[in-house]
Amino acid sequence: MILHELISYDVLRVIWWLLLGVLLIGFAVTDGFDLGVGTLLPFVARTDVERRVAINTIGPVWEGNQVWLILGGGAIFAAWPPLYAVSFSGFYLAMFAILFALILRPVGFKYRSKREDPRWRSAWDWALFVGGFVPALIFGVAIGNVLRGVPFRLDGDLRIFYDGTFFGLLNPYALLCGLVSVAMLVMHGGAWLAFKADGMVAVRARGFASAAALATIALFALGGLGLWQFVDGYQVTSALSATGPSNPLGKTVATAHGAWLDNYALRPWTIAAPALGFAGALLAFALLRARKPLAALLASGLSIAGIILTVGFAIFPFLLPSSADPRASLTVWDASSSHMTLFIMLVCAVIFVPIILAYTSWVYYVLRGKVTEAGVTDASKHAY
Repeated sequence: MILHELISYDVLRVIWWLLLGVLLIGFAVTDGFDLGVGTLLPFVARTDVERRVAINTIGPVWEGNQVWLILGGGAIFAAWPPLYAVSFSGFYLAMFAILFALILRPVGFKYRSKREDPRWRSAWDWALFVGGFVPALIFGVAIGNVLRGVPFRLDGDLRIFYDGTFFGLLNPYALLCGLVSVAMLVMHGGAWLAFKADGMVAVRARGFASAAALATIALFALGGLGLWQFVDGYQVTSALSATGPSNPLGKTVATAHGAWLDNYALRPWTIAAPALGFAGALLAFALLRARKPLAALLASGLSIAGIILTVGFAIFPFLLPSSADPRASLTVWDASSSHMTLFIMLVCAVIFVPIILAYTSWVYYVLRGKVTEAGVTDASKHAY
């Protein structure tokens, strides 16, 4: 028996669907607090030293955290080529805006303290705010458009045609999802600052994170209500082989009111995902008020995982539904790479992901402890 046949094609497809979710959660939980800190920077820190404290809580770790974004993009490229082609071409301007904002972050870290001019430093502080807020918002907007369906179609040769516009992505429901994303990452970033920073920065961050936790609960509930009342879901209405070749046009798909909620009726255990989203945010709020920032940080991470899983469970087996031609919608069963490719990638993931986790854990262990005002003003520590 050929080695890759030890795991069937349908199982490999599900494994990579799960791994894609893990990578997205890993990015949101790790780099998410970096984005949250950037968004909070102009508000939690009122003096130059306080802003340096906030920046130094994430300065040494943000590059490592961003590895999860690279892994997620690479996984989409290799495991789900049609998904990569449609999303990275159709969302081109949105991706460009995200990349522009993310590029501001390392530049801001490196150049902010090169001059002591207050206007110079203030300008870079707002650049870091843009580098946190814009990606947080646009990632959520993208998820909102996935739930609504993306206007793309395929011809008989599986060539992709995108019929949408950048401003068409900024519809009310997608913007609501963007606000959910901003709120949950501000909650997470504030919890990180409450845990990692010292003095008034931590005190103010705890207040902002508490408010963001309540906003996350309210906006998440509003997003679910909107999904039920105003967004049509998608259903595969024909036979679809879980082990067949990848050809999205080999099925028929219909839209139906409230169809995205059907999976929760078919698989009641999936209700654990939205429950985790709500419970994690509520627990984070309570722990922040109780001045237990580490536990609050873990709780906010669980909330983020629950919110992302809620979307994944709701749309399964869809990866990217098409509003222009529903039958062109990409699913787990008809948009993957070959059996051999998925197997080779799985072997690589089994080898390298534990190494990344071990190295990341070691880095956080070495960098343990709070960032203090005395520490950032000590030039011998080479602080940002």
